[in-house]
Amino acid sequence: MQVILLERVSKLGQMGDVVDVKPGYARNFLLPQSKALVASKANIASFEAQKAQLEARNLETKKEAEALAEKLDGQQFVVIRSASDAGALYGSVTPRDAAEAATADGFSIDKKQIALVAPIKELGLHSVAVKLHPEVEVEIKMNVARSEEEAELQASGKSIQELAAEEEAQAEFEIAELFDEIGAASSDDDDVPAAPSEEEPQA
Repeated sequence: MQVILLERVSKLGQMGDVVDVKPGYARNFLLPQSKALVASKANIASFEAQKAQLEARNLETKKEAEALAEKLDGQQFVVIRSASDAGALYGSVTPRDAAEAATADGFSIDKKQIALVAPIKELGLHSVAVKLHPEVEVEIKMNVARSEEEAELQASGKSIQELAAEEEAQAEFEIAELFDEIGAASSDDDDVPAAPSEEEPQA
């Protein structure tokens, strides 16, 4: 099926290109989202008549996207989730979660702009692509943690595995200290002279 592109579409072509696509892709994605028109003679003529307008509108939205991209690129957003000690999430972080986290921090992003290959299912820092415009894409970080404190530690560069190892080492150290104290207390008891037995004859 031939369509004429009304904007740049990744891996397909630029605005104005007439391309062959699968009918299902055209019907389910390109046509309903106004990214393309069926490449009939009438539609091609209509596109040519509107081309200058479409290009101007595309340039305007691209400028807006670039302005947002400057502020958004490299930003980190925290998502708090329940997870196992090994770091596996009970559930997952989806494009909707990523968009909501960014929007809560003052960035207007739609879940359709979040390009997640698969839902996030582990704690940690995850790079996520955001398509603000067909020609403008940035990368943000999703900081998925069990608490704000854990998110801060992850942001400083520590992984969940490192944090778990540190907690375990700290617990072992505290137990060892406790045993040392108990040992010291019992050795103190050994130093106390025994009280004289009543059965011993008095001098």
